[in-house]
Amino acid sequence: MNSIDLEVLFEDNHLIAVYKPSGVLVQGDKTGDTPLVDLVKAYIVQKYNKPGAAFLGVIHRIDRPTSGIVVFGKTSKALTRMNKLFAERKINKTYWALVEGHPDLTEADLEHYLVRNPEKNKSFAYQKSVPNAKRAHLSYKSIHKFERFSLLQVKLHTGRHHQIRAQLSALGHPIKGDLKYGAKRSNPNGSIDLVAQHLEFQHPVQDVKVVLSLKNPSLSIKVDEPFDS
Repeated sequence: MNSIDLEVLFEDNHLIAVYKPSGVLVQGDKTGDTPLVDLVKAYIVQKYNKPGAAFLGVIHRIDRPTSGIVVFGKTSKALTRMNKLFAERKINKTYWALVEGHPDLTEADLEHYLVRNPEKNKSFAYQKSVPNAKRAHLSYKSIHKFERFSLLQVKLHTGRHHQIRAQLSALGHPIKGDLKYGAKRSNPNGSIDLVAQHLEFQHPVQDVKVVLSLKNPSLSIKVDEPFDS
């Protein structure tokens, strides 16, 4: 993937939202792989013929094996205000997740206490509060049942490390392809079937509501792929 391949979902003077494919980092890490933030910077430099490097602030992240909407700040004002919106949970975030099996309830709230293990890069979910745990809350609704999978619409009410992955695994329905959290098989490309599908928020500078949705998030979820048990 390069900057020319970017799918830009929204852009103005303050923000830019793009689609992140599975396998692409949002920010750089020890792997040295080119992250999405650098690709978007290159796109801005190229599009506007900017001399030198472009300013671009990382507002939020989604996991490397997931796909979906990522928003960046093009100005320091937008970055600061968007960080505040995320911290105050004033961002409406919706995901699609293809999980193994069929949950007993077609829709429900899930509340767990998550403990992050940095060495394993994994979060562990508990039913009751334990030392170093953070409360995690999401709601889900089943929107389609397949023979061996369920497609869930997931709304995040807190933003914890690997929250959706850990909580759905604790429910007994890990996300398809997510070996780290108990899936039976990996996906051929190393992805997991989790997509950041929808974001809503008040624009950090202008008095307007921003609504971002993927037109066809099912393209990132292999619902028609056979699953060998």
